[in-house]
Amino acid sequence: MRIQCVTWALSAVLILTGCSEHSKEQGEADKDWPVYLGGNNSIQYSPLDQITKKNVTELKVAWEFATGDADPNGKTQIQCNPIIIDGVLYGSSPKLNIFALDATTGEKKWIFDPNAKINFGMNVNRGVTYFKEGDKERIFFTAGPELFALNAKTGLLADDFGIDGKVSLKDGLGENAKDRYVVSTTPGVLYKDKIIYGTRVSENADAAPGTIQSFNVHTGALEWTFSTIPKPEEIGYDTWPEEVYKNTGGANAWSGMSLDLQRGIVYVPTGSASFDFWGGNRLGDNLFANCILALNADTGERIWHFQTVHHDMWDRDVPAPPALVTVSHNGKRIDAVAQHTKSGFIFLLDRESGTPLFPVEERPIPPSDLKGEMASPTQPFPIKPPPFTRQKFTKEEITDLSPASHDSVAKRLAQLRTGEPFIPPSEQGTIVFPGFDGGGGWGGAAFDPSTGLLYVNAKEIPCIITMEETRASDEKEIANPGAYVYQSRCVMCHGKQMQGDASGIYPPLKNSAERLSMEEAIEIINNGRGFMPGFKHISEKEKTAVVNYIFGLENSVENVHEFGKEANERLSKYRHTGYNRFYDPEGYPAIKPPWGTLSAINLNEGTLAWQVPLGEYEELTKRGIPKTGLANYGGPVVTAGGLIFIASTVDEYFRAFDKDTGEELWKYKLPAAGYATPSIYEIKGKQYVVIACGGGKAGTKSGDRYLAFSL
Repeated sequence: MRIQCVTWALSAVLILTGCSEHSKEQGEADKDWPVYLGGNNSIQYSPLDQITKKNVTELKVAWEFATGDADPNGKTQIQCNPIIIDGVLYGSSPKLNIFALDATTGEKKWIFDPNAKINFGMNVNRGVTYFKEGDKERIFFTAGPELFALNAKTGLLADDFGIDGKVSLKDGLGENAKDRYVVSTTPGVLYKDKIIYGTRVSENADAAPGTIQSFNVHTGALEWTFSTIPKPEEIGYDTWPEEVYKNTGGANAWSGMSLDLQRGIVYVPTGSASFDFWGGNRLGDNLFANCILALNADTGERIWHFQTVHHDMWDRDVPAPPALVTVSHNGKRIDAVAQHTKSGFIFLLDRESGTPLFPVEERPIPPSDLKGEMASPTQPFPIKPPPFTRQKFTKEEITDLSPASHDSVAKRLAQLRTGEPFIPPSEQGTIVFPGFDGGGGWGGAAFDPSTGLLYVNAKEIPCIITMEETRASDEKEIANPGAYVYQSRCVMCHGKQMQGDASGIYPPLKNSAERLSMEEAIEIINNGRGFMPGFKHISEKEKTAVVNYIFGLENSVENVHEFGKEANERLSKYRHTGYNRFYDPEGYPAIKPPWGTLSAINLNEGTLAWQVPLGEYEELTKRGIPKTGLANYGGPVVTAGGLIFIASTVDEYFRAFDKDTGEELWKYKLPAAGYATPSIYEIKGKQYVVIACGGGKAGTKSGDRYLAFSL
């Protein structure tokens, strides 16, 4: 019997407690942006109303700050949603330096360099956490596998925290994480004397476990852990093969958390189990992957869970902290959790029990035909609200920008499996829609408590997942060990022919020998570059073999399978041929527009209030084609002044929309794309809106600026 929602001794966690984070009079606190995404409830709302629909066109740049450490080759980003407290802005740079600025002028107060020897594509920083108790003020942030504590006034390490001001994010993950890729991209959540963190791990078969951890804010000591891949005698253990927790990873909380301070509950969204696209070694529903978890923030004990995808094979991580909202439902005011997903769904759940407020149906999906794989027979579909993206890509939806584009896409689409949600990956090739990274994304959704409207931006760009066997059988090994390593670890991003991917995120590796020495290539494998993580944990022989293969040299090392049967068993029997976005010959998405949207969803009624395109290809607009919308990364904020502010689009604009109608009222061309969520604050009677302009995704240039706007 499927476990969906389970309550646990709620009376034990209905805790009334003071806040150990920043505390002020409510009127003053409303003028700050003291927590990632605006508050512990993650609703991305500001009660400030100085900037309105009538005067928003008068916005000007009030100040700008350049961090000075962007990669000119377009391989760094800034995804930070900065916090603002008592007139000070705390943020991060492309290379994970942390700084404090005067929030009225942009003047630097201090900057801290963690000397992180990591790749800055995989390990971005989306913000910091502020703690105050008495005279003690700290800034917590992560870089690489370490959690740092700084003195908020000086930017110096708090040497009484951990060892010289830092602790390892691997402390509570066990032996499986020792030599594995572990970082954190999203700020921790503060509760009493604890700071709670999730991690980002590899999405391949060598992933570390996604255990959630709580650390003491004063000492750095590990307070509690929650295993997202259950151990024997734990709830959910029977949704996996026996003892799989010993060698399977993922199910990690990379996208942040929300906190109900009064109830003492932390709400944790989790990602898929690894390997993302084949789960023959993890048959079952795989709790607590792809879940919204409600945990006792004091002890880490599970209160309830809701799983949004069973036995994920599509990389359908829950992508952002849930919005903690209060809605009118059946004549009552109910505290709820609103969670958007990569699939374009909104799950609206009772905050105390996890019970859906609107019906959720378990609908059958097609079976898998990959060897050893077994898809879940059903997946959950919420009846209301309706999806905020289309759910399938059929021949009727093929692009009609030109006859040539239509015919090219139609020919390719006819060769693929498509036409309904949750078609399993295949060797033939399967459409994943609305795309690997959404649908909804990590930027979060904004909620207006005065209207019950939730605002969420989305992408609708079809992708193709194609699977290949890594080896014909356990007895037959690939003759060239470098080819084996490449096929096991590299082909998914760089392609079967080393051609790279169409988006430009993963570069071609052909002719690498003309650009790199053997030593330089090995260094990249060790430390990563751009979006590629480091692979220090693989053997030196594997590294040498794969570089020889990429360089087109004869193999000079013996068979690299000496790392043993146990490690081999952890590798998937399948690989995929890349994160392939489906574009027409002109380079535009293969489906009819819209390709990017901003939607308003009425959570009281479970209806779509409005939806508009977000962003435009100006060259298509000049051809007379209506706004198409664009790929977008980062989220919106909504204000009492009647506005939605959002950057996020690949056309590098910052925009303001009418929150009631979706009409675009203002836009400003940024120095680089703002792939981040804005922050809103007020100082001395003046309201500001600040956005990080880091670019670096989807083929756009990298930037190093923060821009603040005011009237």
